[in-house]
Amino acid sequence: MRFKQPSVLPGFNLSLGYTLFYLSIIVLLPLSALLIKTSALSWVHFWQIISEPRVVASYKLTFGASLLAALINLFTGLLVAWVLVRYQFYGKRFIDAMVDLPFALPTAVAGIALATIYAPNGWIGQYLEPLGFKIAFTPIGIVIALTFVTLPFVVRTVQPVLQDLEHELEEAACSLGATRWQIFYKVIFPTILPALLTGFALAFARAIGEYGSVIFIAGNMPFVSEITPLMIISKLEQYDYLGATAIAVVMLVVSFALLLLINGLQWWTAKRLGRVK
Repeated sequence: MRFKQPSVLPGFNLSLGYTLFYLSIIVLLPLSALLIKTSALSWVHFWQIISEPRVVASYKLTFGASLLAALINLFTGLLVAWVLVRYQFYGKRFIDAMVDLPFALPTAVAGIALATIYAPNGWIGQYLEPLGFKIAFTPIGIVIALTFVTLPFVVRTVQPVLQDLEHELEEAACSLGATRWQIFYKVIFPTILPALLTGFALAFARAIGEYGSVIFIAGNMPFVSEITPLMIISKLEQYDYLGATAIAVVMLVVSFALLLLINGLQWWTAKRLGRVK
């Protein structure tokens, strides 16, 4: 007679109950409070707040810069992960540790450092300013800051998949006469695509809500370099809690819709590759 081996973790019912309780306290309760607070507004007042030209301009900048930063890291993150996995060179451990620096570095410190480098009198900005290139206090500076803080998400998501990739598949494709590009496109890329999409989604989600690293290099000029999180902070400083929650709800709905779309694309890709039933 075979006995079921006891699990180290508690049973399904207890684990599920704890999971739902924890998610309710940490995630659902704050989001519910946000929606309940916003329900105190009439639809007309709510629409007036979220459709102000200054607020709409901040939406375009925040989501556009976040999308661009995530796309940049989609390629650069893959390149960094590829170098760290496929090559052995002096200083590899140092570079590998540097990838995690945006995780450990306080975002305000990162923002001050980037502003020091790219300001008109900064280390790099002083040489770009005479050429007509202005980075700090422009949308370009915001994209750079978001790219800096979101790079580890793509690298650390793709890196384990590349490490577990079987080299025999590449060798078999090479023996059949496949070129390097065909090996990458037909063998490697389909395997790492779900990880790439996951890293892209994580980077995009982090960039949307980023505040500390952006606020110092953005310049915070209305209709030019003012991000939506700053609009929320400004509303809170003016004790306009309803206005802040209304803008936050728009950020929540759009972010959730975009992440749902990306996750759906990831699921479709995995299903197409036969990894889910």
